[in-house]
Amino acid sequence: MSTFSLLGIAVGLAMDAFAVSISSGAVIQRVRIRHALLIASFFGGFQAIMPFIGWSAGNWVHTYVAAFDHWIAFLLLLAVGVKMIWESWKDEASRVRLDPTRISILFLLAVATSIDALAVGLSLSFLDTSILLPALVIGAVTFVMCVVGTSSSSSSVSRSSSPTQPRDQVYAST
Repeated sequence: MSTFSLLGIAVGLAMDAFAVSISSGAVIQRVRIRHALLIASFFGGFQAIMPFIGWSAGNWVHTYVAAFDHWIAFLLLLAVGVKMIWESWKDEASRVRLDPTRISILFLLAVATSIDALAVGLSLSFLDTSILLPALVIGAVTFVMCVVGTSSSSSSVSRSSSPTQPRDQVYAST
């Protein structure tokens, strides 16, 4: 696999974790470097571990699922899409604001954002490709992007009592 391809895959896989880290930084009242490192460690760690799991599983089940693996991917992506649409229809009052620095929340977010890395590991096993370098690069790129995302979101988002209040109204009311 070329370096360009590997970096492209790593950045693509890191995008969802990057988006969640930006959102997490926006929720935290005062983002400290420990917050950014904690969030990035979870996301980067899971993004590095999941390709190993997918690669191992792929080596084991390759002969059993090769005929219908595309349908499995389709059904998983369909389920994620339907869940996202369902969540978008919930009313605003029923949504709960969670602390993104709690270990249990970080664990769930890290697993959710690294499922695609598991699929990449599975794909690499079907191509008889080594997994060590891709997994390390994927984890490192995700880690760096999440540190940047968490850190940068705190300085670009206004802190108001209403998350939908426009920025200029925040300054006018203080």
